Amino acid sequence: MTETAIRVDDLTKGYGRVTAVDDLSFAVEDGETVGLFGPNGAGKTTLMSMLAGLVRPTSGTITLGTSELTPDDHAVYRRLGVVTHETMLYDALTARENLRVHADLHGLDDPAARCEAVLDTVGLRERASQRPDAFSHGLCKRLSLARALLHHPDVLLLDEPYTGLDQRSVADLEAVLDGFDDRTVVLTTHDIDRGVERCDRALVLDRGELRADVALDGSATDFETTYRRAIGLDEPGRGRGV
Repeated sequence: MTETAIRVDDLTKGYGRVTAVDDLSFAVEDGETVGLFGPNGAGKTTLMSMLAGLVRPTSGTITLGTSELTPDDHAVYRRLGVVTHETMLYDALTARENLRVHADLHGLDDPAARCEAVLDTVGLRERASQRPDAFSHGLCKRLSLARALLHHPDVLLLDEPYTGLDQRSVADLEAVLDGFDDRTVVLTTHDIDRGVERCDRALVLDRGELRADVALDGSATDFETTYRRAIGLDEPGRGRGV
């Protein structure tokens, strides 16, 4: 029987009079890759921030495995690996030193060896002595992914992993992600073609609400029809970007 990796129940986040996420409930199964799709302002980043523990919900719960995410339960958050839209690397440190800082924060056994292992995983061993300010955006993304993998997380959260990457950098990132087919992944993207190819399932958000939850079969054309209907693009007078 497949186990549930993440369960979200009645999740809401409000900012004053604005409700960014409105009463969301869904589950992600162990080993599943789920994509969050929706127009700007749909609530994707707010949802990802709550899943990562960066933002507290106004109400509702998030459960990782059998443990509810709470602000003070650091052991639960160690089961998450997070790659944010902004890579947030230390430009004054080398790639290897960036990883070592986080390896020490996680209290890893043999942190030096683990840093070398993830550098190999993302193909950065030969550039480990260089600083991120000398890297392309694609290399910075790969280093931030290496950082997220350091502590062997059960779940990877990837916020807009393809944004700002050229075709070669996208191919490099895809090659790394191909090695994680058995890992639970939640990602956001505006790139419908790549998202559909990568994900097993899609959640479509609009105005903070879950509008569709569909299994994916690799057909971007079929999904785009579902997506447009879900966010009202086919309704007269509701032309909106993706």
